[in-house]
Amino acid sequence: AVAAAMRLGAVLSALRPALPLLLGLSLGCSLSLLRASWSHGPAEERCLAPGPPALPAREAPPEAAEGRPVPGHEDFRPRIVPYYRDPNKPYKKVLRTRYIQTELGFHERLFVAVLTSKATLNTLAVAVNKTVAHHFPRLLYFTGLRSAKVPHGMVLVAHGDERPIWLMYETMNYIHQHFGSDYDWFYIMQDDTYAQAEQVKALVTHLSINQDVYLGRAEEFIGGDEQARYCHGGFGYLLSRSLLLKLHPHLDSCRNEILSVRSDEWLGRCIIDFLGITCVSQLQGQHYHTYELAKNTEPEKEEEEKFQAALAVHPVSDMTLMYRLHKQFSRIQLDRVYQEIQDLQMQIRNLTALTPAGEAGVTWPVGINAPFLPKSRFEVISWDYFTEQHLFSCPDGSPKCELSGASKADVSEIIESAMEQLNRLYQPLLRFSKRQLLNGYRRFDPTRGMEYTLDLLLEAATQKGHSHVLAKRVSLVRPLSKVEIIPMPYVTEATRVQLVLPLTVQDLDFVANFLDMFAMNTLDTHDNALLTLLFIYHPYDAQRVGQVDVFAGVKAMVGELEKRYAEVKIPWISVKTEVPSQVKLMDIVSKKHPVDTLFFLASVWTEINMEFLNRCRMNTISNWQVFFPVHFQEFNPALVYRGEQTASSSTDFLRDGHFDRHSFAEACFYNSDYMTARTKLAADILDRDEVLESMEVFDVFLRYSGLHLFRAVEPGLVQKYTLRSCNPRLSEELYHRCVLSNLEGLASRSHLAMALFEQEQANST
Repeated sequence: AVAAAMRLGAVLSALRPALPLLLGLSLGCSLSLLRASWSHGPAEERCLAPGPPALPAREAPPEAAEGRPVPGHEDFRPRIVPYYRDPNKPYKKVLRTRYIQTELGFHERLFVAVLTSKATLNTLAVAVNKTVAHHFPRLLYFTGLRSAKVPHGMVLVAHGDERPIWLMYETMNYIHQHFGSDYDWFYIMQDDTYAQAEQVKALVTHLSINQDVYLGRAEEFIGGDEQARYCHGGFGYLLSRSLLLKLHPHLDSCRNEILSVRSDEWLGRCIIDFLGITCVSQLQGQHYHTYELAKNTEPEKEEEEKFQAALAVHPVSDMTLMYRLHKQFSRIQLDRVYQEIQDLQMQIRNLTALTPAGEAGVTWPVGINAPFLPKSRFEVISWDYFTEQHLFSCPDGSPKCELSGASKADVSEIIESAMEQLNRLYQPLLRFSKRQLLNGYRRFDPTRGMEYTLDLLLEAATQKGHSHVLAKRVSLVRPLSKVEIIPMPYVTEATRVQLVLPLTVQDLDFVANFLDMFAMNTLDTHDNALLTLLFIYHPYDAQRVGQVDVFAGVKAMVGELEKRYAEVKIPWISVKTEVPSQVKLMDIVSKKHPVDTLFFLASVWTEINMEFLNRCRMNTISNWQVFFPVHFQEFNPALVYRGEQTASSSTDFLRDGHFDRHSFAEACFYNSDYMTARTKLAADILDRDEVLESMEVFDVFLRYSGLHLFRAVEPGLVQKYTLRSCNPRLSEELYHRCVLSNLEGLASRSHLAMALFEQEQANST
């Protein structure tokens, strides 16, 4: 027994290290068995859906085993459908739509139709156009007049028959034919109706477009069915697209079978008889509130809640009443917005107090983004100093200039707003009046807007007539408001680009690289781009061109390109001048090309690529916009790398350099736009051609065209470092700009500081 006990103890001591493993395996197996029994349960307790019994696992069809879906048991797995084209059928090119929303089938939200007449076209209809028309996305006026004279700024559709029923019939037909497939909602109103445009737009955003909607002020038919209702035309009514599509086939029958004096009753009876839909004043929780104006009503004195909540007001008897209603409802809407702002600010304060930052986390003004916090001294946004007469940060770089134009209006408005806020805050105890603006500071913070700090010399007057002069500092913010998308004409990437390359003797060392990049990125890729070379001869070189042609090497390279690409011709133009004025050179090129030519004025250091050429096409719009890209200039590698290997990885792209804002050598514009601006310039300078030497193409468009000048950084234009030669015969401004471009293109401040430090270290040793 003792021996057996000893043997058992030896076995247990040997198994002791494995006990945790054995216990874990046992516990895991037990839990797995329990979980399986709970999840499946006995066979007779399983819940089976109605239908054919499921197959046992071992009897599963081979399609399921192979991963193919079984009929009736699709698991909705994605499948790749191979493309197959019948070789017997001719290939047809797929035409893509111009806009993606057309291809996806998106519709515009709301279309508005205003019914007017001969008596009210130049009065009430004009008032509607001046008050609410610009708030609706699309608004048209419909009348029965023949060859009516259209007031300025209005789109009028004349049907030629003033009978009310005929006008309504033709209007519904016209809306269906021209806009039935483009809009989800159609709002019909009369010109003696004032509609709150923003409220109507908000209403349609809360309604489902899948229902047949006939929404307005429901009225009973005279002597008709008690259940049937039509929408009163004086208060406007809303029709859905689905209802309009269903109604259109029955309009002819309604015109022939339904007799009525009022057009709104006729339309309501047509919808009821053929579609079985009656007018309602509320739908899907949304109410169509209206207000009927009494005679001699004073809109400024109307304080009823029903008036303030109205979407439409009727009848409006004259233009003055329409403008007074618009003013009153605008004031009501503005008060609501201010109240909403105060409520939101209070909620922000209450919630911020519960955050870890506490009340210190509340930014000023409440609800506006906090000021930008720079991470280094290079990111600090500087303040511009100004007074009521002068600005000390001028666009042309001068230290002081007169405050005028938009800047003067901005400063005046800010001072006026500051005085208004001070008096609102301290009245009736104190009344402030401005004596002088001591100091003014402003800066643009891209995260929140324009910030102002004003030091004002004020005279404060008490209720008892005592006055005191004091200085007070106030801070104001003009926040960034709602971003608007500016409509632009449609352009394509198929336009041919005509490159123009001016060359001087100093540029000969860089021509080979330019032509190689042009051939690789445009000729090899068959891009729709052509090249014209402009050889600028000095008078001395022009006299010796018969013996020694300084551009003979370039012409030889052009010949090689034309041999390599048989379909390509690269013409050149020779010019003799001592002062290569950009405007004079462009005058020569402009006369040799059609007016619809898209020019890209390049420099010899430009590396042409398809990405930039497409942006040149998209950013240049005939009779609308010209494009002046800001190229990226690489720094001097001798100063940046100081003997080390030059960075070539993609992560270092656009790092060791800067965007050269002093250079206007590259430009994209249409020949027609240049010729128009050049004609105005010629009329201004008369025969003083020396003025052209102080101008660039950018100056011509800036001063003598009403086009948009789009100037933006262009990462697709990267230029290697080179020290450009600045012609001293040019104007002082152009020469100074060239020198600045060379100096700022040497290296960054940190690289220059390191170079100076190393030089001092070498000199000290």
